[in-house]
Amino acid sequence: MTFMRNWLVLLCVSAGVSLHAAVRLPSVFSDHMVIQRGEPVHVWGDAEAGESITVEFRGNRRTAVADPLGRWSVELPGGDAGGPFSLAVDASNRINIEDVLVGDVWVASGQSNMGFALSEAQNAGQEIAAANMPQVRLLIVNQRFADFPQEDLPLSMPWTVCTPATAANFSAVAYFFAREIARREKVAVGIVDDAWGGTPAEAWTSMDALSRDASLMPVFSAWAAMADAQATTARGEEKERKEADAAKAMGTNESLRLPWHPVFDSWAPGELYNAMIAPLTHFPIRGVIWYQGESNTDALRYPLYARLFRTLIQDWRSAWGEGDFPFLYVQIANYRSGPGDGWPAVREAQLETLSLVNTAMAVTIDIGDADNIHPKDKQDVGLRLALAARAIAYKEQVEYSGPIYRSMSRDGQRLRLYFDHAEDGLVARAENLQGFEIAGADGKFLPATAAIDGAAVELWNADVPDPVEARYAWSDNPPSSLFNKAGLPASPFRTAQR
Repeated sequence: MTFMRNWLVLLCVSAGVSLHAAVRLPSVFSDHMVIQRGEPVHVWGDAEAGESITVEFRGNRRTAVADPLGRWSVELPGGDAGGPFSLAVDASNRINIEDVLVGDVWVASGQSNMGFALSEAQNAGQEIAAANMPQVRLLIVNQRFADFPQEDLPLSMPWTVCTPATAANFSAVAYFFAREIARREKVAVGIVDDAWGGTPAEAWTSMDALSRDASLMPVFSAWAAMADAQATTARGEEKERKEADAAKAMGTNESLRLPWHPVFDSWAPGELYNAMIAPLTHFPIRGVIWYQGESNTDALRYPLYARLFRTLIQDWRSAWGEGDFPFLYVQIANYRSGPGDGWPAVREAQLETLSLVNTAMAVTIDIGDADNIHPKDKQDVGLRLALAARAIAYKEQVEYSGPIYRSMSRDGQRLRLYFDHAEDGLVARAENLQGFEIAGADGKFLPATAAIDGAAVELWNADVPDPVEARYAWSDNPPSSLFNKAGLPASPFRTAQR
């Protein structure tokens, strides 16, 4: 009976508190925000169950009633770009959000090369001093993981106007992309910086999507192997610490600490999707820019990357429910990773992902740093992504890709390679084309002499009299010299998979 009375008192107190619960909006709503043009304006949040909430924006008003769990949602008509506007939410309390622009919202996600700060990029001082762009707004998502999809985003920085005082810590790639789009398209650009260094693609993919595909089950095995290795290390460290404490205390007994918790929860399948993507999927966007892949180059992960990356893109598109929005990504750059790593295979998987509609790839094989996995040239990365956006998202007639291998023919001892995105011809960025290799039926590749002939490349080597296959820039840190007339580099490729 005492337990029942206490439970009833607690219930009554909780009910009394909830009667005064204020209406609340998710963290993605704040002053200086950007709302996606041309899409319904979706506003949602929490309130007291049964409470009436009215939302007003650009002269349109909608009312909702909070459900038994206190959740509510409204959609107002979409509109053209413009602003600044105010967004008002009225319930038992009133929320006013000021300086709202309507434009294009892009999610910038991936790992450390996407999170790489503007303050670390080449010519950082000059770039930051010039970062006075009131039409560009920045939001940074805090790094969190979660076992289940979350309702709200953790933020490191709410929506902020881009100025020299605010831009330094923002993603350099995202900043240069946004700057170019704002200038070219004459529209406000909102960038959601949603990245975490050193994380694999499976952590950014929902558990639902991963578990629906039996071919992706090895991602769970890879995670289990990592967790087991960590647990073994932690147990060894615990034993050493306990023995040292016991010796120091001259034999006193000390109980074990709390159970070990994995250091790399950010690598666990679905964990970053749950915390950093799922809460954002209610917020309409224009598209995604993505820079990731380095953490999937180990032997356990790279064979799955082609399937996994396509799954991630389709998963996000399904979650947002906006159709096949543009998904623009960076092919991992040249870097001296060492023998045995799967850098060429991951680049190939990224190349294959172009089979998905409304995707484009920024090739960076020419602007990496052999000795630094974080090259400082983020200007060219952002500009190449912006070229892709101009073509895919904004339908400009602009060349946005370097040469992409299409097909091959053989003429005696020579192979002839044909390319897309080379209609105006090919050029060499070196005295001689470098990075090409050919092989016979034995599969042994030898360096090839290469010559440009219009939109094709001819290859030969006297020691390979019967060539059957070729490849280009097929190593972790290859030479790269093939470009198109637009000045964009060719993607690494091979003509046959073994």
